[in-house]
Amino acid sequence: MPQSLSQLYAHLIFSTKDRFPFLKDDIRERVHGYLATTLRDMGSPFVVVGGVADHVHILFDMGRIHAAKDFVEQLKRESSKFVKTLRPNLDKFFWQRGYGIFSVSPTHREKVVLYIESQEEHHRSKTFQEEYRDFLNRYRIEFDEQYVWD
Repeated sequence: MPQSLSQLYAHLIFSTKDRFPFLKDDIRERVHGYLATTLRDMGSPFVVVGGVADHVHILFDMGRIHAAKDFVEQLKRESSKFVKTLRPNLDKFFWQRGYGIFSVSPTHREKVVLYIESQEEHHRSKTFQEEYRDFLNRYRIEFDEQYVWD
């Protein structure tokens, strides 16, 4: 087969350092837009970004260019620089070191899009930690509470 094709949807989740609510309403949309643009520039043809003040959810097509680790490192590095330019008091902004990335079947894509777009409503009744634990358990990923919240 002379042509290489792929469609690898991934649901990426990461928070601000110590889950500090840096992403206030007045900048959140700009940060989400920057994350989406950065991913598109990295070769992802499909991106949806959502979240609340202390974390983001991103559904994207990884394409076939980057390894997940490289993708996430570059995305977090570039977007962190951008966030720090938005206001003087954001000079202490950082993303957490870790992240979760989960595979998504193309048949479930729209369900995940709706989930990401309804994050504010979702987090009226569930904390980030509860939500993240649910993902880890659903995907049967073993984790140590001592290290998952850096």
